[in-house]
Amino acid sequence: MTDAADDRSPLDDRKAAILCAVVQEYIETAQPVGSSAAARGAALEVSSATVRNDMASLEAAGYLLQPHTSAGRVPSDKGYRFFVDTIERARLQPGERRQVSEFFMGMRGEIEDLVRSTAGLLSGITDYAAVVVDAGDDRAEVRSFQLVWLGDRQALAVEVLSTGAVHKQTLEWDRDASADEVERASAALRAAHERRPYGQPGVVTPTGETTIDALVDQAARGLVATDEPERVYIDGTSKVVDSFDAIETVSTVLSILEQQLVVVSLLSDVVDRGLDVAIGNETGLEPLADASIVVAPYEVDGSPAGSIAVLGPTRMNYPQAMAAVAVVSRQLSQRLTEG
Repeated sequence: MTDAADDRSPLDDRKAAILCAVVQEYIETAQPVGSSAAARGAALEVSSATVRNDMASLEAAGYLLQPHTSAGRVPSDKGYRFFVDTIERARLQPGERRQVSEFFMGMRGEIEDLVRSTAGLLSGITDYAAVVVDAGDDRAEVRSFQLVWLGDRQALAVEVLSTGAVHKQTLEWDRDASADEVERASAALRAAHERRPYGQPGVVTPTGETTIDALVDQAARGLVATDEPERVYIDGTSKVVDSFDAIETVSTVLSILEQQLVVVSLLSDVVDRGLDVAIGNETGLEPLADASIVVAPYEVDGSPAGSIAVLGPTRMNYPQAMAAVAVVSRQLSQRLTEG
């Protein structure tokens, strides 16, 4: 259990039902919720006075806020947190599940295109801004390694990573080498590279053949891992305008989305804290006090490869957003693992 969830006070069943009804009603209407609407949403057969008293208690405990004296209540971050932690995990609607399945079944081409398009898919389903972070190759494993003979003194080194990325590098010898000799050097290097972290090959065992060992030594010294930073793909920024009420908030959120390092750090921090939802100040960024993030990591062959997320107002449709992020992260992991 996270710290964000541990600070909530115990609620009896009736107060919990009223709180969840207020959250659901406010998500749908964006209007402060009165006692009558809360009672209907919670399906309670109690008097309006009882509901009003319970809502006052929830306000005193920090779960609800009253914008104006005569208005109804709206959820606080603490109220949203209780809602998120207690609701049953929802499923996507059949049409949305079919849309996700058809997307990944029909997607072909480069890994980069798949990851970029996934952000568009997620934004389209949720109507929020979507982010996909590709962690790069620092955690990738080499699936296969091969030297391809290009001529007497040249070869192409090809490394296929667990992320699906392919790295190619041209190597030059200081001596002539036949295709057969390059293949034998490739076999010696393959044992040191495959099933090892990218850029961290093992020790190459000498073959005892002077020419082959010389080729291997030159190749090993010539191979340089490409240091690729995390790549960030964002879609649905236009939907930020419709998601937030205040122009100042819209401007702030758009500004943050433009800062790649901030986005990477934000998602990484949320995941590292064991959260799948960060609400308001839980994001750790004061400018996002009116925003929430739903995030999930994705994997390739069981190894972390990045994360996906949606960013919207604290009044977001949490059940649908959480279901969408969970389904898309699973499908993306499966698609990348299958290659």
